[in-house]
Amino acid sequence: MTTATPVDYTLEGKPHQGLLVHDETRAGPAPTVLAFHAWDGRTGAHDDFARRLAALGWNGFAVDLYGKGVVGNTTEECQALMNPLIGDRARLRSLLLAAVDVAAGLPQVDASRMAAIGFCFGGLCVLDLARAGAPLRGVASFHGLFIPPGLPSVTPIKPKVIAFHGWADPMAKPDAVVGFGEEFTRDGADWQLHGFGGAMHGFMNVGANMPEMGIQYNETVAKRAWTGLAAFLNEVLV
Repeated sequence: MTTATPVDYTLEGKPHQGLLVHDETRAGPAPTVLAFHAWDGRTGAHDDFARRLAALGWNGFAVDLYGKGVVGNTTEECQALMNPLIGDRARLRSLLLAAVDVAAGLPQVDASRMAAIGFCFGGLCVLDLARAGAPLRGVASFHGLFIPPGLPSVTPIKPKVIAFHGWADPMAKPDAVVGFGEEFTRDGADWQLHGFGGAMHGFMNVGANMPEMGIQYNETVAKRAWTGLAAFLNEVLV
């Protein structure tokens, strides 16, 4: 039986609140997957991914990077929350590593068997965690941004890396995809890329419906990507 437990913590002196979804009948700490949110923050839809991770047999931890209760409801609000972090990747790296430390310190978490997934902005975040040498077995980016951080990576990159990418995503065009492959090859990562023809940005987000902006939920691709994630986690966490 799974239970959802709010987790309060502090980053940069500000209160944050994540959500740990775990099997309360399991004895001892368990492998855990951190889920990093998109540009809007930790929402109910994001918490659902933590629940889906628990349904796969892992602990799911929905990370909050913006602050307790802080979410964006419009494009402008989301940009105002995300852009300062995109613009200061050193600060973002510090926040991300601190969030991993929070999860690792929870009594329900086996700190030696952790992974991370992320969506859109969160996809960039998990790739940055891999670059930073975070103590993770693997990271999975869903329609993530491939923008290099301009910071040195801890090489060779130890977490295994998988990216689920929509080929029609205007926010990560083919040259950025090639750059991703070249970077992670150069830095010694065990990486893979799953490209989905016709899929746009946000293909995992059930509410995404702005095809004129290249943002669109795709049920078929979402199922394929989640199946791929399950196989990846079974490889890196078992």
